Amino acid sequence: MDETAEPADPDLEIIDDGSTVWRFDRAFLSSAWTCLWGRGCLGILDEPAEELGQGCCSVGAELGDEDEARMISALAAMVEPDRFQFHAEALADGVFSDHARTNTRVVDGACIFLNRPGFAGGAGCALHLAAVDADESPIEWKPSVCWQLPLRIDWLALGDDREQATVRRWTRADWGAEGETMAWCCTEGDRAYIGDRAVVESLRAELEDIVGPEVYVELRRRLT
Repeated sequence: MDETAEPADPDLEIIDDGSTVWRFDRAFLSSAWTCLWGRGCLGILDEPAEELGQGCCSVGAELGDEDEARMISALAAMVEPDRFQFHAEALADGVFSDHARTNTRVVDGACIFLNRPGFAGGAGCALHLAAVDADESPIEWKPSVCWQLPLRIDWLALGDDREQATVRRWTRADWGAEGETMAWCCTEGDRAYIGDRAVVESLRAELEDIVGPEVYVELRRRLT
């Protein structure tokens, strides 16, 4: 691992581990951003809707590939009805939006896995709750786009079996057309920057899963 290379862009921290050149959004990973789901998140609808408790789950999760779709399908079958508000809907018509299985279904205005406020089994992602019940990491149960948010990774092939990966915050543009009309994007403004730790520490599990333990340790050393 190259520990001495200086970033060409002062906003990026660069770590070259041989096969991947990692480029990290230094400002965001050093910031006090924290997820406000259930405690002030305004959501991603056209108007602020904190009371709905949807967070960024108003749309179905986009799945990475067929392997991830198979995993989500298998895990969904393991979630008990008392932890999964829309279990009956999933049993009847599946958890995907169509036969392509590229997105989870939207039911009653949000992702099929989102238990609504007041549900006896607990509000929030049914897959997340089931993972906690099983004493396992939610990272192993949820679609990658869900557990990685607000982190985004842009990949670029460099040739010679090497690649470049830029780890940064999500922006409105990353949501596509929907981002243009969203009432709020949690990485903008200062509303969500009220955490008690830097993102490099508060999202340790997510970052370590993305970049691996060795790169994570070096990243944390540099940023803290």
